[in-house]
Amino acid sequence: RPAPACVLGIDLGTTSVKAALLVGAERGQVVAESCSRETQAHTSSLEAGPQGMEQNVRRIVRALNECLATLPQQQLQRVSHIGISGQMHGIVFWKKDEGCKWTECGTGPIFEPEEVSHLITWQDGRCSPTFLSSLPLPQSHTSLATGFGCATVYWYLKNSPDFLKSYDAAGTIHDYVVAMLCDLKKPLMSVQNAASWGYFNSRNKSWNTDILKKSGFPVHLLPEVGDPGSIAGRTICAWHGIPKGAKVGIALGDFQCSVYSCLTERTDAVLNISTSAQLTVSMPQGFQPPETPDPSSAVTYFPYFNGDYLAVAASLNGGNVLATFVDMVARWTEELGLQVQESAIYTKIIKAALARNNSKLSVHPTIFGERHIPEQMASVTNIAVSDLSLGHVTRALCRGIVENLCSMLPVQRLMETGVRRILGSGSALARNEVLRQEVERIFPFPVVYGKDVDAAVGAAMVM
Repeated sequence: RPAPACVLGIDLGTTSVKAALLVGAERGQVVAESCSRETQAHTSSLEAGPQGMEQNVRRIVRALNECLATLPQQQLQRVSHIGISGQMHGIVFWKKDEGCKWTECGTGPIFEPEEVSHLITWQDGRCSPTFLSSLPLPQSHTSLATGFGCATVYWYLKNSPDFLKSYDAAGTIHDYVVAMLCDLKKPLMSVQNAASWGYFNSRNKSWNTDILKKSGFPVHLLPEVGDPGSIAGRTICAWHGIPKGAKVGIALGDFQCSVYSCLTERTDAVLNISTSAQLTVSMPQGFQPPETPDPSSAVTYFPYFNGDYLAVAASLNGGNVLATFVDMVARWTEELGLQVQESAIYTKIIKAALARNNSKLSVHPTIFGERHIPEQMASVTNIAVSDLSLGHVTRALCRGIVENLCSMLPVQRLMETGVRRILGSGSALARNEVLRQEVERIFPFPVVYGKDVDAAVGAAMVM
């Protein structure tokens, strides 16, 4: 019997690229091989100044090529479908017929970027609140923010119009890769990525072209839009030995693919605590987001698959809060003339908190603010002499992180959407038993751990 076909999943992340090969097995698809490479692509531009956040596209593609070169050739030769996800909101510009050149290397043909701009990432801060407030109001359920593709185009329109004249195509970094693999004459973008750019109406799946044209926006740069999960085209070369003619899916949002990699039931909620924290739940079938955004809402709606939406409470305060606390303890210790490794401090504070089942202290841990209330800082209340030990403080801090997330997407709302179970993932949750205890104390649902979120795997599973 011929060997079964493989599916290749790729995720073009903020700091690294990842590739995963999935093969069919008795219990469904399993990961046969995977690889990741740091891109080290961050660069700067004189135009944007210190607020800018840009990446070198050549370095990103080089890291992708290095990644694929390490995967087994015999399996790459069996790839029938490629799914690609990546960092949303950001934008890259290129010339349609000169976006890349194909060359031969040891593992087969590869493409290298040619007439391509830097990637302006989702972290870009060049669009100030004042600048954003000067732009026309979008007809969209999503508030416009700095780092969004359309906002960045408006910034160039005002500050560097000649820059835009150099290019005739634009998309996210993963839209660019799909366009090069399939030699698309016009970029194709999924509803997921389009919604992340702003000025996109998810209800009728169309750009706000009338609003944009009136303000002089170069609408010819906007990609065509298709449904997530659909095929964008076929590979025009035997890329790294992957057969010419392999089907390539329309590029997907990394967040949606991460959720897809672990969400098996509509009644599951996904709780991820890594550097930041997210609580995600599937909205009922047929749900449509409001026609206009509510900037004060803690919940945003992300287009998912098959016309469904995810309700997402995305907190800026997760494992980074604990890391800041550990750093503070280390600095205090140093000022007292002692030296303790941060890793040792982390271990000891968790052990101390495990010995304290409860704490009357109340810690509101939002030291990094939140998108819906950026001016809100952290606070500690209910301070009593009996609760000043390291264990009490750590226990209260862990509880505060979970409570903050719960306040953004409350238990009552989870119940109303039919949640029956929580899938816990993320590095902070995996290594911190106190956090896990607080999750189980605050949420009245069974919690299952060990469900790693993986956008590359999710992108492959969609195919």
